[in-house]
Amino acid sequence: MARLHEYQGKAILAANGFKIPRGSSARTAEEAVTAAAKLGGEVVVKIQAWMTGRAGIGGVAFAKKPDEVRAHATRMLSMKVGQFPVQAVLVEEKIDIDREFFLSFAIDDAARAPMIIFAVGGGTGIEERAASTRRIPCDVNGGPLESAVNEAVSSCALSPKQATHLGESIRKLFDAARSVEARSLEINPLVLTKGDEFVAADCRITIDDYAVARHPELGIEIAREFDHPPTALERVAYAVEQNDHRGTFYFAQLATAAPKNSKGLAGFHGAGGGGSMMSMDAIVNAGFTIANFTDTSGNPSASKVYRAARIILAQPDLVGYFGSGSGVASQEQYWSAYGLAKAFWELDLDIPAVIRLGGNTEDRAVDILYRMSKLLRAPVEGYCKSDTPAVIAARFAELVESASGRKWKPRIPRAPRFTKDSPTIAFPVKNGRLWIETVQWPQIRSAIETHSGGLIVDREGVPAPSLPDEEFATKDSELLACDVECRLAEVEGFYLELDIPGLDELIRGAR
Repeated sequence: MARLHEYQGKAILAANGFKIPRGSSARTAEEAVTAAAKLGGEVVVKIQAWMTGRAGIGGVAFAKKPDEVRAHATRMLSMKVGQFPVQAVLVEEKIDIDREFFLSFAIDDAARAPMIIFAVGGGTGIEERAASTRRIPCDVNGGPLESAVNEAVSSCALSPKQATHLGESIRKLFDAARSVEARSLEINPLVLTKGDEFVAADCRITIDDYAVARHPELGIEIAREFDHPPTALERVAYAVEQNDHRGTFYFAQLATAAPKNSKGLAGFHGAGGGGSMMSMDAIVNAGFTIANFTDTSGNPSASKVYRAARIILAQPDLVGYFGSGSGVASQEQYWSAYGLAKAFWELDLDIPAVIRLGGNTEDRAVDILYRMSKLLRAPVEGYCKSDTPAVIAARFAELVESASGRKWKPRIPRAPRFTKDSPTIAFPVKNGRLWIETVQWPQIRSAIETHSGGLIVDREGVPAPSLPDEEFATKDSELLACDVECRLAEVEGFYLELDIPGLDELIRGAR
């Protein structure tokens, strides 16, 4: 489920009739000072992070003077939640609170219907006060059940005016959630001020992933559940997935640095949910910190696996590349092996890689990696489904130890010189292009016709596709396999270039 920050959620509440504190978000300390000056009086500064318990880590502070606002904002904007930096704070007027309430909307999977949870008293610890909560059933079209709303409100010992306003708040919660197709919407607390107004003092919203495309106004960049705002690398990866729906590609960064007691950051590449989880446990149990979670499954194209490997290796300080999935994947594993082999060669891999490619054609996949490893500076070992994740994780640890502390430095991929220095011909493929050196064509023609499976043929002494342009453009996996086989056979003059928009610029900028 895609998440929104507090300030974004409060804007949705305000649009649906809720009163919210005056305030605004800030990305610098000076912006925070300016926001506080506009409010006047005492303010609260809060980190904008997708977590609960912000006050417990120093993420909520009150301030009366500009210097106090500046100090709090500076400190908060230098904080990390997990391993990812806080990017914004919310500066709001301080509210004079009389009473607090808990109010949340969620989809009840068991009931297959919306449900509102209401409790007197908000703040932390609401989960432990389950006995005092009330469940208000909702009709998808009609909203909360009126009798349940009235019963909840009548239990609060409010004045008639206050009771009316609280009932309206419960109904407006449903409207707000429905307006953005929220999976959940929590106000904790909804406060009754000493000025006799109900105000949403905090807000957490998650949006159904499948609804994101229908709500561009929310500005959600990635329709997936993360525990942090999307990183630049996650944005690059998500664009890859959106441009190629052949199989699954999921990428999420988990750690940017390894703790002192860790053997180092491992780039993780899985295939299939359950097997990947088991493999992640194995590599963690072997003493490593997982830098990322990546899944390429559902019979992905070789070019998608290649791009996944390139993105994993855009992370600095990796001590190795660990690939292991379900072991029984119903997909042709040699395609994945070709994608990995091309990425490893282009990036001149110099950290060890252990890859378990269990499933269809696993023996062929292992052979591809074995042959490619002879052209690399670091060992690349392939394994089959009979090799357990624990066994290959132990082997990974041995290889990393033998590398004597070498850490990965992201780099721009190398490409054959002929693409720039010699006469060439280029053919478009899906999100890329195929280069063939025309001067070498007479010498390499036979090998290319063989390794491409007849996709490239000779026409009057010139290389040409054997298929119509639109169909040929979809053969990027087959052409990638030809690229690797030509490389292994030391056949120069054939190169498949595959685009990953934004990745090279990101690597250059990080140097």
